Amino acid sequence: MNKPLRRLSIAILALFALLLANANYVQVINASNLREKPGNSRTLMDSYARERGDIVAGEQAIATSVRTDDAYKYRRIYKNGPMYAPATGFYGLYNATGIERAENSMLSGEDDRLFVRRTIDLFQGRKPRGATVQLTLRPRAQRAAYQALKGYQGAVIALDPKTGAILAMATSPSYNPNKLTGHDTDEVNRVQKRLAKNDNAPLVNRPLQGRYPPGSTFKLVTAAAALSSGKYSPDTMVPSPTQYQLPNTQTPLNNFGGEICGDGQQSSLEDALTISCNTAFAKLGVKLGDDAVRQQAERFGFGDSFEVPMPAEQSVFPEDPDKAQTALSAVGQYEVAATPLQMAMVSSAIANDGDLTEPHVVDEVRAQNLKTIESADPQSHGRAVSPEVARQLTKMMESVVESGTGTSAQMSGTKVAGKTGTAQHGTGQPPHAWFTGFAPADNPQVAVAVVVEDGGSMGSEATGGQIAAPIARSVMQSVINQ
Repeated sequence: MNKPLRRLSIAILALFALLLANANYVQVINASNLREKPGNSRTLMDSYARERGDIVAGEQAIATSVRTDDAYKYRRIYKNGPMYAPATGFYGLYNATGIERAENSMLSGEDDRLFVRRTIDLFQGRKPRGATVQLTLRPRAQRAAYQALKGYQGAVIALDPKTGAILAMATSPSYNPNKLTGHDTDEVNRVQKRLAKNDNAPLVNRPLQGRYPPGSTFKLVTAAAALSSGKYSPDTMVPSPTQYQLPNTQTPLNNFGGEICGDGQQSSLEDALTISCNTAFAKLGVKLGDDAVRQQAERFGFGDSFEVPMPAEQSVFPEDPDKAQTALSAVGQYEVAATPLQMAMVSSAIANDGDLTEPHVVDEVRAQNLKTIESADPQSHGRAVSPEVARQLTKMMESVVESGTGTSAQMSGTKVAGKTGTAQHGTGQPPHAWFTGFAPADNPQVAVAVVVEDGGSMGSEATGGQIAAPIARSVMQSVINQ
């Protein structure tokens, strides 16, 4: 072979090698990405030609697929759509959210774990169907949370402290996912744009994605840091002046409504939590130092990412605050930001003897023949506080509900542990109203967090005890009475 022919042969072989490599990359390595591209009409048609699995809460299917007479063959339908929308999300022609997105491979039947089932269906002439996803939500608790939030803008989330199972997850305002699953793309796009432009953000899953200053509910974290240091007990007397001038500033910090804590000079740590004394916890935060408070917050999950399996926003404690900023951070202000899920996790860990359990909303996944493919396996996220500190915090939180700012959360015949919060978030803006707690305090079955934005119906006059605590009570009652 002469030299020109040899070079041509090498060039052709190189081109064949590149072609082979590209074919392998497209068909093997990148096949999954290409298949999942929203604009892939072939995948879209294939997925709509197959009956999608149900999403179930309790014994009720809250998301099902029904036959249509158009090219897409199936359409997704949601029962009590607005009530369950934060969990289910929606499955539309070019978009999916919530569980519909997080568990898409199971619901669509494309997951590799369903391969054997798909093969059997093929040989038996049966049409393949997606798996069923059973949620941990309890319908009574979900309804109680959804109805209690009506007329407000905010969120409720309830957890089983022992397992981390999410028992209720409600947001307000919500949206009707049925309006986003039609096959008229122009109409669906109009609805989606209208919802996206809505100033009240109905598409936002507030329990997981809403981040707020936690206000005085964060005093639980500061109290935990103090008790965990071994230098404090609930009976320890701490400085609690009527007014505290923030370190190195001319800015005074007052108690809510100008209230006097203890004798105006000092009070016990438990009394300070019971009446939510700002000056006591601000001074306590400075005394402990920002590192101690941050480390305690991180043991409760601040700074970590959680997927339930939908992703939740990270809750944060400021990186390097000065002393004045530390004082404000210790009472849940300045740059402290937390999701309702995070504050429910704080109460959940205290209720669970200090052990923080990973939150989750999928209980199990079942194949078409009802065989369980996977089931929830509760995992510890780590120890937030010792059992002894958890017991002390529980006692202090019981005092909040028995005789402090959280009396609206009381339940007849049931001990409740809780903490209120009234969080400032802007000059001239009404405060956010918070409550977090658990019940029964002596045998916890449910931990809850509630936030009502901008004071709800009471505006600037609102407090967490007046607005959020009654909502939490109704959700806790719905779980305990089941």
